Amino acid sequence: MIASAWFGLSVSLGIGLLIGLERERSKGGGAGRRPAGIRTFTLVSLLGAVAVHLGGRIFLALVMVGVMVLTALSYSRDRGDDPGLTTEMGLLVTPLLGGLAMSDASLAAGLGAAVAVIFAVKEALHSFVTRVLTAGEVTDGLIFAVATLIVWPQLPDRYLGPFQALNPHSLWFLVILIMAIGAGGHAAARGLGARFGLPIAGLASGFVSSTATVGAMAGRAKRASANLDAAVAGAMFSTVATFVQIAFLLTAVSRPTLLLLAPALLAGGGFAALYAGGFALRKAGAGGKAEIEPGRAFNIAGALGLAAMIAMMLVGAAALRDWLGEAGVTVGAAVAGFADAHSPTISIASLVASGKMVPAAAVMPILVAVTSNTMSKLVVAASIGSRAFVLRIVPGIVGATVAAWLAVSMTV
Repeated sequence: MIASAWFGLSVSLGIGLLIGLERERSKGGGAGRRPAGIRTFTLVSLLGAVAVHLGGRIFLALVMVGVMVLTALSYSRDRGDDPGLTTEMGLLVTPLLGGLAMSDASLAAGLGAAVAVIFAVKEALHSFVTRVLTAGEVTDGLIFAVATLIVWPQLPDRYLGPFQALNPHSLWFLVILIMAIGAGGHAAARGLGARFGLPIAGLASGFVSSTATVGAMAGRAKRASANLDAAVAGAMFSTVATFVQIAFLLTAVSRPTLLLLAPALLAGGGFAALYAGGFALRKAGAGGKAEIEPGRAFNIAGALGLAAMIAMMLVGAAALRDWLGEAGVTVGAAVAGFADAHSPTISIASLVASGKMVPAAAVMPILVAVTSNTMSKLVVAASIGSRAFVLRIVPGIVGATVAAWLAVSMTV
């Protein structure tokens, strides 16, 4: 018991020294010197630990009241030119961490280190928030937080609706997944700059809509021929994203179906990646400069639209499966694939997961959806892009689809 008390007191001492060390370096000097430094934070942390050791939570509450009063008096008398409350908040957190060290030393130590890091990276955080992040990116971050932390936990995790085809919890998870992948690609493009920006942007946006990405890249190449190779790479990387996202979706919904489709996904995605990489390296080697327009971290409308399409396809595929059997699912997948390959994939995989279809029967409809989606990409590229863009993109998109079919035919 005595050894445990000494250990907790030692951890509280370390917490106070760690936080106080950073505050001592930041408090300045002269007339504008802030009052709280290494000694104050160390004593406050020890005070919290001793209070818990002597009287438990009641003593700690009394100590917190005293610290709050002294902190408020100090802030009112010596605010200086900085109206911030960071140091004052630190003075309130530190005795709590000191008290926590008496019962959970590891948790208190970790939180103390986190507080010290937050203090230390003040300038970097301020610069990142005010100079690096755009208003749209901040808004997207808030949207993502609401979608993940508030909306998702409230949705029921069971099959509902017509034909018992819809699981709101799973559908919203897909929305979160699409937003997260898009934000990751956006961050990579911002971090790496314009040289590889178009290929990375193409890969990221391909997780939302590869067909739309092909159209956007075709428009870029037509407006600026210097970006032709980078635009082709971006369009092809969006096709890579199609195969990757199908793999992600099948992993989350139906792993048996993923195992059967793995050779096709590897062959199609691998071909597309090699084809895209060739154009990306040509662009980098030529010293060209692809221009990246400022944008949002992700397309919330696109994510919601995809979720809505998935929901409709789930109901439609379930209805066709009920009315026409396996043939109805294939027809529905072909029609839906013209708009997007992801929605028929998730709807068919959901049928497998719910026991309404065996995994082997899902392979053909998913590949049919990929094929019809390939046709949509070709139509979009031909209607928007230049002749040079079309001549470069057609072999890659068609080749990836053919490679997927060949891989399946060789494993059957």
